[in-house]
Amino acid sequence: MRTMIYKRTHTGDPTPEGIFGLSDCMGRVRARDYDAVIGVGGLSEEPRACGIAGRITWVGVGAHRGEGIPVGYRGPIVEFDRFKLFDEGGPMLDDVAPALARHLFGVHRRVVMSDGLGDPMQHEIAKILGLVSGSMRRGRTSSQRSTARQGAQRLLSALPEVDPESARKMNGGAGYNICPQTKLRRRAVS
Repeated sequence: MRTMIYKRTHTGDPTPEGIFGLSDCMGRVRARDYDAVIGVGGLSEEPRACGIAGRITWVGVGAHRGEGIPVGYRGPIVEFDRFKLFDEGGPMLDDVAPALARHLFGVHRRVVMSDGLGDPMQHEIAKILGLVSGSMRRGRTSSQRSTARQGAQRLLSALPEVDPESARKMNGGAGYNICPQTKLRRRAVS
């Protein structure tokens, strides 16, 4: 199973419902070819402040990309058949997958695709993906996925955008997330 592993700087995207991309975080990277995603908190100041530094923060298996890219976004909205959000409650990556942790944090790597990684890391990735077995969203019908996508599109149309300077001044005020990639202020989805 081709898996994308990436370092997160903040929480809020994906949503607790498993919709990845409403804040446009990871932009074009969301359009890559993968079956599963593992989000890991980076080690810089922002993930430390969010309590996610070095943690497995979310896992999604069975990726379904929305048709097309929403206007103003750099990549598709992605949903998963199975999804689990851990955020600050997630296990430390180096406890669960020490070889993967060394590979991801040993040098500056923002995104890693699983193909081409050695057997020890493949086993660790499979172990992490196993954290979502029996999780919500399993077995949704195409009609249920379509309804969820329509809901995501309604949410997208209601999200206000502000210029980057105003977003910095607001510093992510109550009820908002600022995506570091886009510097856009988006209403937090709960």
